[in-house]
Amino acid sequence: MNTSVVVTTLLFLSVIAIIPAGGADLPPQAEIVCIQCHSAQPGKLGEPVKLWRGSIHAANGVACNNCHGGDPKDAANAMSPARGFLGAPKETDIPAFCGRCHVGVARDYMRSAHGRALGKGGPTCVTCHSNHLVVKASLDIINEKRCSQCHGYEQARIIKEAMQLTETRIISIGGKIDTYKGEGVDTDRLEKGLFSVRNSFHTLFHDVDVAMVKRESAQINSNLDSIDGSLAKIAEERRKRKLAGVAVVGAALLAALLLYLLRRSYD
Repeated sequence: MNTSVVVTTLLFLSVIAIIPAGGADLPPQAEIVCIQCHSAQPGKLGEPVKLWRGSIHAANGVACNNCHGGDPKDAANAMSPARGFLGAPKETDIPAFCGRCHVGVARDYMRSAHGRALGKGGPTCVTCHSNHLVVKASLDIINEKRCSQCHGYEQARIIKEAMQLTETRIISIGGKIDTYKGEGVDTDRLEKGLFSVRNSFHTLFHDVDVAMVKRESAQINSNLDSIDGSLAKIAEERRKRKLAGVAVVGAALLAALLLYLLRRSYD
């Protein structure tokens, strides 16, 4: 086949492959009526939408109706109790309200000193996590400004320091797993293992028992050692394969050189 024909065909197929179905970009998904209405409102009526747009909820597609119920497609019934509208919960109902999705977290909270103080001046979910500007759970939430709203920061600081190394290790190991996964390595077992360890670690976020946090952190780090060991084995296997590949290429080049020199000697 003519070379120019082959090149033209390949270019045509490449262009076809990157054109979306239908020949054009799909239109963005329409905003729900709650956002359409409240985003145009001044002051406190529009503030929830502004806060929500910067939240982890917005980033994951969790919108107004997922928490507050109602009909997100019908403006007339958006706040109708008949359509499941719940509105804002009372203070003592907040853990159960958030716990509809965050089941394990709500359970951990209710077992903690914070949860036992619910309705007695203790903090609720929104005290630390906000109501609309909900950020991704991390140790950054534990800080002097936030904790000092209710009590001194010293005990919280000790707990945070005890957990800091563990969180750093979890993030680092997660990055390694993602890298290997992107390179085609089967990381399913390691991903599940890290997921389990991360969940165990997150259960400590609501505990204020320093000794228990340190004890559990030590166990979690032991589990991370095991995952890290598996990653080290993968790295060693890949290093050996790379060295073997280099050796094979080197041997091939040497053989080619010897063959060339042999032919030259005959000439």
